[in-house]
Amino acid sequence: MPAFVRKGAPALLGAGTLCAALLLTACAHPAPTPRPPAATPAKAPASPAAQGPSGEARATDARPRSVPHIPGLGPRTQARVPDGTTQVLVVTGATENSNTATAVLHQRAAGGRWYEAGGPWSAHNALKGWTADHSAGDLRTPIGVYRIGDAGGRLPDPGARLPYDEDPEFAISGTGFRGEPLEGSFDHVIAIDYNRVPGRTPLDKERPLGADKGGGVWIHVDHGGPTQACVALHRDDLRALLLALDPAAEPVVVMGPAPELAR
Repeated sequence: MPAFVRKGAPALLGAGTLCAALLLTACAHPAPTPRPPAATPAKAPASPAAQGPSGEARATDARPRSVPHIPGLGPRTQARVPDGTTQVLVVTGATENSNTATAVLHQRAAGGRWYEAGGPWSAHNALKGWTADHSAGDLRTPIGVYRIGDAGGRLPDPGARLPYDEDPEFAISGTGFRGEPLEGSFDHVIAIDYNRVPGRTPLDKERPLGADKGGGVWIHVDHGGPTQACVALHRDDLRALLLALDPAAEPVVVMGPAPELAR
């Protein structure tokens, strides 16, 4: 498994630059190009366990009910999921303008049927909701199907199978839209492949679609309020997701308002 090598490497972003680059930019657009199919697990694994702030169990049953299609996704959206993908994180908002969402990790079993492998988890997205045509600073989260294959954070790798870049440059300070502290939001992150080069640390600044299309769209620790463009999960839920994601499953995130994803 590839891994990020950070020792002795020059810092890609200063702390101040990171805040400006990641909290004042956005992301979204074309779905990832399907890669050759990866081997699917012969047996549905038990779902990852996690607890929310109130201590309630967030893991699904060890023997979940499987279905032929991913719940909540219409035929057009489902068709955008690459054939080789066997893990799909679905992040659903109620409306185009909502900034709260629900995230569920779905896994495909050997027979081709899908079952819930994690969640449902509560989440935040961008302040103004969702968009199918994201641009930097629009305060909306991009709608679409995107690869999620690279992770990192200020804290050590919790045991992720994804390549993980531990780096102090993931530090952040300041306050969010509700005055909540942002510190710790980037303790663990998963990069969403919107306007970025796959296979690199989430800190990488190259933007293939141009700077005006935003970038730095991550799944990160929820700070208790809406984001600039990212998706945010409770700390324990994000760690559970990190531990569950498998590069061999070619995971993707499918995200947007429910009416759009149902098409």
